[in-house]
Amino acid sequence: MKLAELADRLGAELRGDGDLEVTEVRGIEDAGPQSVTFVANPKYASLARTTRAAAVLVSPDFPEIPAATLRLANPYFAFSQALGFFYQPPRYAPGIHPTAVIDASSQIGKNAHIGAYAVIGPDVRVGDFATILPHVVLYPGVQVGDHFFAHAHAVVREACILGNHVTLENGAIVGSDGFGFAKDASGRWRKIPQSGPVQIGNHVDIQANACVDRATVGTTEIADGAKIDNLVQIGHGSRVGENTLVCAQAGLAGSSVVGANAILAGQAGVAGHCTLGDGVILTAQAGVSHDVPAGKMLSGSPAFDNRTWLRAVTAFQRLPEILRRLHALEKLLRPQPSNPSASSAPEPPQEEHRP
Repeated sequence: MKLAELADRLGAELRGDGDLEVTEVRGIEDAGPQSVTFVANPKYASLARTTRAAAVLVSPDFPEIPAATLRLANPYFAFSQALGFFYQPPRYAPGIHPTAVIDASSQIGKNAHIGAYAVIGPDVRVGDFATILPHVVLYPGVQVGDHFFAHAHAVVREACILGNHVTLENGAIVGSDGFGFAKDASGRWRKIPQSGPVQIGNHVDIQANACVDRATVGTTEIADGAKIDNLVQIGHGSRVGENTLVCAQAGLAGSSVVGANAILAGQAGVAGHCTLGDGVILTAQAGVSHDVPAGKMLSGSPAFDNRTWLRAVTAFQRLPEILRRLHALEKLLRPQPSNPSASSAPEPPQEEHRP
């Protein structure tokens, strides 16, 4: 593709040779003479001056560099668009593999692809243009919308409802039983039936081996545009708001509520029955056991204000030095012990006066 064509398709301002041929998109450190790369993080800005790339996607005010530049407001998003021009994932033709098991009571939309050994139970409804790859299982009563895409070994449990353009990566489980147990009179744990389904909105992505548990009662809800990363746990009866990101190994305990446009970074955890407002950010490994107002950024475990946490971490690294200085100061200021017998001690003997 000519660089001028790429700029036109992205709606970018081109500065450089529009006749350059580009064939791929790469990271800035690995880019070659036919690569397009991008700079969105300021820490990589210096690499743009030495990159071998044919062109760099940058913001409009980025300084001039030897390579050609494509200037637009959101270089990172443009990078993702450019990737789509050069890389196309496998496409699956409509049809049903002969080994797939589909209950006669289920309804399959038009132009669906159903792969080998997929299992679709009774009373399931699958929308148009769905792609269901090998070994996917849809339990009885499941409803999935148009353009549903389930990678191999994804599972949707009974009565769960998924909207349009939902993607389940390998091993994702929607509607697994919530972790609910109650002790009986003898002190043994007894399973609490998990009667409520999971309801997922439109344009939701659930990555590999993530689990969204069904509710004890009511529903577990994932709103439109939410993105659930690998190995995430969404506890029973929880709610995740629109366009919220829940990153790898993060977890919500039962009945947690997370607002819209929030970010839970890797290994963040939220205790049960807590509410996080819109736009809340939990940095990596933050642990929350209380409600958090909208717009707050928290860090640490137990989590508290990010700016205070940054100062605390800086001070923590200096604790050994601070303790040494404190001990030295205490020693300097410590009063010297008095000697009560010193004032009553006999005077030393005087030499006898001789004429």
